[in-house]
Amino acid sequence: MAKLDDLAFLDATSQAELVRRREVKPIELVDAAIERIERLNPTINAVVTPMYEQARTAATTALPTGPFSGVPFLLKDLFASYAGVRMTSGSAFLRDYVPDHDSELVLRLKRAGLIILGKTNTPEFGLVPTTEPHLFGPSRNPWDTSRTPGGSSGGSAAAVAAGMVPMAHGNDGGGSIRMPASCCGVFGLKPTRARNPLGPDYGELTHMLVVDHALTRSVRDSAALLDATSGPAMGNPCWAPPPARPFLEEVGADPGHLRIAFTTRAATSVTVHPDCVNAVKEAAALCSGLGHEVEEVMPDIDGDRLAQAFVTVFSATHAMVITDIANRIGREVTPHDLEPFTWALCQMDNPPCATTYLLAVSSMHHLSRDIANFFSNYDIWLSPTLAEPPVPLGTFESLPDNPTLGLFRMAQFMPFTPVCNMTGQPAMSVPLYWNAEGLPIGTQFIGRFGDEATLFRLAAQLEEARPWADRRPPVSA
Repeated sequence: MAKLDDLAFLDATSQAELVRRREVKPIELVDAAIERIERLNPTINAVVTPMYEQARTAATTALPTGPFSGVPFLLKDLFASYAGVRMTSGSAFLRDYVPDHDSELVLRLKRAGLIILGKTNTPEFGLVPTTEPHLFGPSRNPWDTSRTPGGSSGGSAAAVAAGMVPMAHGNDGGGSIRMPASCCGVFGLKPTRARNPLGPDYGELTHMLVVDHALTRSVRDSAALLDATSGPAMGNPCWAPPPARPFLEEVGADPGHLRIAFTTRAATSVTVHPDCVNAVKEAAALCSGLGHEVEEVMPDIDGDRLAQAFVTVFSATHAMVITDIANRIGREVTPHDLEPFTWALCQMDNPPCATTYLLAVSSMHHLSRDIANFFSNYDIWLSPTLAEPPVPLGTFESLPDNPTLGLFRMAQFMPFTPVCNMTGQPAMSVPLYWNAEGLPIGTQFIGRFGDEATLFRLAAQLEEARPWADRRPPVSA
């Protein structure tokens, strides 16, 4: 088992290769991952619904011959249905909800040969940039257990950082893959809008803000997984432009001479922590040293208009999602069923005003055109992923008499990520920097709409120039 424990920090591609060469059996990888989860989870609380028996059964039967056949994986407990396994969305309202079908994404994950060991912790309905649901309690950052692992895919990011699994599912409606990737020192790519399917339960979510993918240890794992899961499903309302070739072939390909714009300022004028500024400046210098043309420039964005449009669409759509789920399970939702912040957010515009909503959508479209024009001069836009290092747990807690108080604190923490959800562009958080306290600080690289290829080429170049795979958080032994 000591040998198998050493394999825990191999990426998924390497683990799959060992299975293909019959040097390791899938059941051995699964049992080793379960042992690590059982040993580390009491400390970081990343996994909330174990699926060990299903996993062991899958590992001892014929697996699909996919790119990750036999590799352990974790599924975020939000929007990804697995037939016969509860999906709580981090909410006591859904503590007993068990879907009767697999989502299209889960079907594709299974076809890739992945073995799902359990579901990871998420804030209630994925609404906040930390993972502290009242139902399950907080997930903790493996680099410092007093701090957040980010959200809303914080359980998945913490699990990958701690070596429970080499990669885990996440979804991103305002930064929920990139923010926990930054906090936990792993790689996190938000693909282009509609790159992965959300069906059959939804055609799109939050006016196409949400997209699924994963938190990974390596760039090549992210690319190969996206190859396995991406593409339109039957009845999709829209889909992303098809890539010219498999994403995995971009990893290691020459990115060429890229024009990179970088900024350390937020469009909303919030203060950016010096550590996050330094992370961007170091990343910019690294890119320049790799032969890219780097220029400090900020696109002309109305930050207040952006923030208002995002909150309007986000709150209205989450009210819709909660109402939809209530209709599905046949029970009306009440204030006692939800955390105070969730209830308050759903009531911000209730009944919803169609005109207000459509004006917000129009603002998003206006932003998309402005950013597209900006990218006519640049290949990549580099910024902080977050405006602060990982903050202490409890930072976003709202007061009973002011349940939306946390919303204003969130705006200070996450001014950089929502723009990509509003424009639909791919973006990645890359773990290139750790501060003096030993905390990871991610940097965000944004690509043109539909151009994950350039991001993967650059990410692989950065990974080779400043590798992060050997870094181990304190909670990983």
